[in-house]
Amino acid sequence: MGGREGFETIDGCRIRLMRAGAGEPLLFLHGAAGARVWAPFMETLSQSFDLIVPEHPGYGASDMPEWLDSVGDLAFFYLDLIDRLGLTGVNLVGTSIGGWIAAEIAIRNDTRLKSLLLSAPAGIHVKGLQKGDIFLWSPEQYARNLFHDQKLAEAWLARPVSEDEQLAAMKNNLATARLAWQPRLYNPDLHKWLHRISVPTLILWGDDDKVIPPGYGPAYQKLIPGARLEIIKDCGHLPQIEKAQEWTGKITGFIGEVAP
Repeated sequence: MGGREGFETIDGCRIRLMRAGAGEPLLFLHGAAGARVWAPFMETLSQSFDLIVPEHPGYGASDMPEWLDSVGDLAFFYLDLIDRLGLTGVNLVGTSIGGWIAAEIAIRNDTRLKSLLLSAPAGIHVKGLQKGDIFLWSPEQYARNLFHDQKLAEAWLARPVSEDEQLAAMKNNLATARLAWQPRLYNPDLHKWLHRISVPTLILWGDDDKVIPPGYGPAYQKLIPGARLEIIKDCGHLPQIEKAQEWTGKITGFIGEVAP
């Protein structure tokens, strides 16, 4: 199938956006690797929702705006995007850095949200729980540390990569460094404001996540009122790929439980 591809200009920044399906809006915010292709989990979600998948400012085919200095900037950008698209009752899903962005959106204004679903989100720091340093890993280390199942890592490493894809990956890495180099993958102030989130929240984590350890799950759950935490077994940092059926099932099931 595949999503319809187009561009939107918000706050002077032109971004690429994929969209497909019908029903309640589900806004998916990708992680550091970007969202170049219409992935199988996106196709599954589009069968139940109006799925909207933007590439963040600074990533992929989207512009790198001068105003982009922090994840907080992206949070305000996406609030403006939600306004521009006229969305209400949004189910906001974010993974890794996208989960961090989603949390930053929700602490600022969650009135347009129906639910918040955070998959192994970055954004906070827990003393004694060391994150993986994605900026120092070699490409092979990076791939192997993303997955529990090393056959998936080997397939990732063996896939052919075009020149355009290499350039996009370099751009994504630069944007990620701009947002999360120092301090590494978190906002020192975010933990103070997560209590402001008032929408039903589901937190998902792989039990073998080497990028952001699963011990961060209980920390996030404690900081967000009423949040539910579910751990996915035999899974690394990308449950939407490694355990796609289970991951999408937990998301659609949780949203189905939330009152309109």
